[in-house]
Parts: sequence; structure tokens; C-alpha cells
Amino acid sequence: MKTIEIIGYKRANLGKNESKKLREEGNVPSVVYGGKEQIHFHSPMILFRDLVYTPGANFVKLNIEGEIKNAILQDIQFHPVSEIILHADFLELSENKKIKMEIPVKFLGDAPGVLQGGKILTRIRKLSILAYPKNMPEFIEIDISHLELGKSVKVEDILSEQYEILNSPLVSVVSVNIPRVTIEEEIEEEEEEETEGEEGSEGEEGTEGTKEASKSGKEVAKGETEGDKTKSKDSKGDKKEESKD
Repeated sequence: MKTIEIIGYKRANLGKNESKKLREEGNVPSVVYGGKEQIHFHSPMILFRDLVYTPGANFVKLNIEGEIKNAILQDIQFHPVSEIILHADFLELSENKKIKMEIPVKFLGDAPGVLQGGKILTRIRKLSILAYPKNMPEFIEIDISHLELGKSVKVEDILSEQYEILNSPLVSVVSVNIPRVTIEEEIEEEEEEETEGEEGSEGEEGTEGTKEASKSGKEVAKGETEGDKTKSKDSKGDKKEESKD
């Protein structure tokens, strides 16, 4: 793993006012702990550039007025608006003591599922790793050259004798998914087919209903016609009887 050197100077005074003054002068109030003693110091903010913005995990070589401390960055605080570094915490390393670090993942190879129209989805960009300092990797390399469409690599699939992964074994780290647009198109096609089927069925029922209505109408009309004829005959009979009288 790469080591970045940061030069520091011990702080004679502590407190909020002193820390504010250091920041105004372009320094970062810091502390290193985990060893025999805790040391408060400050370092030029420009020296943190590589530590903060370099991809991958790094060890830190603290040179505090000539005293060397091998450490890792444990915590760093930024101003919410200006993003100026407010404070940094370092953990001193011991070769015989395991440490926990957040290590970025790095993918190797090309996933066949992408050629099949899939899209790579990275679910976890950093893994929580427990290991001795000498075994701590800069990246967690994951081979995705076998990853087919709809398949994924889970934490339990990443094996190493050098370190332990603290994340849940069943958590997916990377997968090749069917694009959302494709899924939505398939759903729309299915819905259209179902709609067409329902409309066809309703059309048939409507036709049958029309036929029945037409038939009923004819029967009613026929009945009315016959009734009118009977009524007409009765009227003629009545007239004849009146005539005889």
C-alpha cells in the first residue's frame, strides 16, 4: 500500500480559539493516538491533498518535529460549505495489531453480460476490511470477466487469506442488470397485449348484445303489428253491428 508523508508541528496550546487561528493560517489541527501517547499537532493543509483525493487507501507517515509515526487516517472533518478541512484524526499502527479500514473495490476484466445488453451496477464502492497492516490491500480487486446478464458478485464470493471482510456476506457488491428502459418496454408490450385481448372480448360481447337487442326489437315490432291488425278487425265488426241496428 502507498504511504503518504505529512509533516507536523506539536501544538503548544489547545482550544477552539487556537484551532480557529491555525485554520486561518492554512493549517489543519490534528491528533494521533493508539500508541504510547496522544500527540496534538498541526500540518499545512496542502499536504492533505494527496491523502484526501488520491484513489485507494493509503498509509500515512507522520513526521512530527522529527518523530516518526506510522498511521492511518481514522477520521477527517470538513466545513459543510467551504469544504475546508477542520480536523484530522490519525491512528498509530502496530505490526502485531489488526486494524479496520474502508478499502475501495476495483473491477478487473469485461463482463459478458454487458455485451448482452446489460448494465453494470456497483452497489458497494468500499468494503470494511480487518487485517494486519502488512496485509492491508490498497484496493479489493474483483474479477467480473465471468459476470453474465442478471448475475452478481456478493461479499461471500470474495475470498482471501490476508484479510477479513466485515460486510454482510449476502450483500451484492456488483451486478449486471437489465436496463430499466428495456424492462419498461417489455411491461408496456405485455399491457398492450392484455388491453387488446380485453377489447376484442368486449367487442364480441357487444356484437352479441346488439344481435339480441335487434332480435327482441323485431319480435316486439311484430307483436305490435299483429295487435294493430286485431284491433282493426274489431273496429270493423263494431261498425257492422251499428249498421244493422
